[in-house]
Amino acid sequence: MKFIVKLFPEIIVKSKPVRRKFTRQLRDNLRKLLMQLDPAVVVVREWDRISLETDSTDPVVLQGFVTVLCQTPGIAHVIEVAEYPLVDLHDVYEKTRDALGDSLRGKRFVVRCKRSGEHDFSSGEVERYVGGGLNQHLESAGVDLHNPDVTVRIEIRDQQLYIVNRRIKGLGGYPMGSVDAVMSLISGGFDSTVSSYMTMKRGVRTHFCFFNLGGREHEVGVKEVALYLWLKYGASHRVKFVTVPFEDVVAEILKNVENSQMGVILKRMMLRAASEVAAQLEVPALVTGEAIAQVSSQTLQNLSVIDQVTDTLVLRPLITMDKLDIIKIAAQIGTEDFAANMPEYCGVISVRPTIRARPDKIAAQEGKFDFAVLERAIAAADFINIDQLADEDRTAVDVETLPIPLPDSVILDVRHPDEVDRKPLKLPGGELQTVPFYELHRRFADLDQTRTYLLYCEKGVMSRLHASHLIEQGFTNVKVYRPS
Repeated sequence: MKFIVKLFPEIIVKSKPVRRKFTRQLRDNLRKLLMQLDPAVVVVREWDRISLETDSTDPVVLQGFVTVLCQTPGIAHVIEVAEYPLVDLHDVYEKTRDALGDSLRGKRFVVRCKRSGEHDFSSGEVERYVGGGLNQHLESAGVDLHNPDVTVRIEIRDQQLYIVNRRIKGLGGYPMGSVDAVMSLISGGFDSTVSSYMTMKRGVRTHFCFFNLGGREHEVGVKEVALYLWLKYGASHRVKFVTVPFEDVVAEILKNVENSQMGVILKRMMLRAASEVAAQLEVPALVTGEAIAQVSSQTLQNLSVIDQVTDTLVLRPLITMDKLDIIKIAAQIGTEDFAANMPEYCGVISVRPTIRARPDKIAAQEGKFDFAVLERAIAAADFINIDQLADEDRTAVDVETLPIPLPDSVILDVRHPDEVDRKPLKLPGGELQTVPFYELHRRFADLDQTRTYLLYCEKGVMSRLHASHLIEQGFTNVKVYRPS
């Protein structure tokens, strides 16, 4: 099977050295991701595209290729092609008829040809010859140049003929790792997950920083969604997940700060801490999910006062977006269910919060704050590679992993519903249930506790993470199913 990757248009129009750099980065990213599916995959970089070839005929592997290509930043679209040596126009017609003829039965169609190289015919002549032949010899509904049911796509490149079996829309953006890294302040809600996705789509290696305000379940949920985003859109590059313990900072604010100023001051403390964390990772910018006037702390006046505490660049991808548009993107990328089920904890909720913070008044309130508390929180920040989150939690509790299901056990498929639909788990025997991981903690206690449950996910990361948390909560009937 051969796939041709078409670059995001903004890459093509860049200077030759920059285009070469971006294309090389995309090739390396694809090779790293696709070799996990087929170690023998061939990935070749060309001037304006990348070609991939695999000898695998396994439909699961091929669907995995498509999934990776749809979710890798830097790709405009991908075409799955059948490749032949170029002979002449009549041979092009015959190859197209044999490859796509059945799909045109009863359909209106049009032929489109892209051509590069030296030939004794034009692209238009190819379209007319092949289209006329298909119209004459197949039981189609005829040619329709403007509103066809099917578009037959042909590409001729020098002495090679490519007949397009299907065209797959890509993510767009820039290849991951082609621009500088950022630190995303993530809370797990709609806004921070979408803003993180938008920087990842732009090719920005995105680290995650979470401020733990005291809620264990919230921390677990944020780790889940960060891991999900990374696995789906950024797994070609390792990033850090940083947890900053902020319980004492919240307590200090509640104790010493005037109620109406608490929200702005909390955000200033977070920005100070995030800047220090970013500096340790040599990251030049922060990312937040703030949008103008969505909440009281996000008025322009308040944002201006908040930003005064740092010289680090603060990026706000959502700054002018409507909430409904943000939720729509969350649904498209698969984080809507996370946000809707995210346990939240916030100990700083002002009764009548200021919407026009004054720098002098904020400074006076912060004069009552013991900054040693903030310094201790920054010093206690926990840095971990995001792909090691599950292993980190497993060190606290003993999670048993089994390659074969136990008799009378139940396999709980905890993957996202999109993954389950795309690649259903096939068991040789035994009982299978599906419970998405973002609902697992809420629903697990309602399951039959006389049974043993083996959690399953494809990479074994989410399943181990959740098994360890359930064991911590006192459930002893939980293990991990990891088929060899």
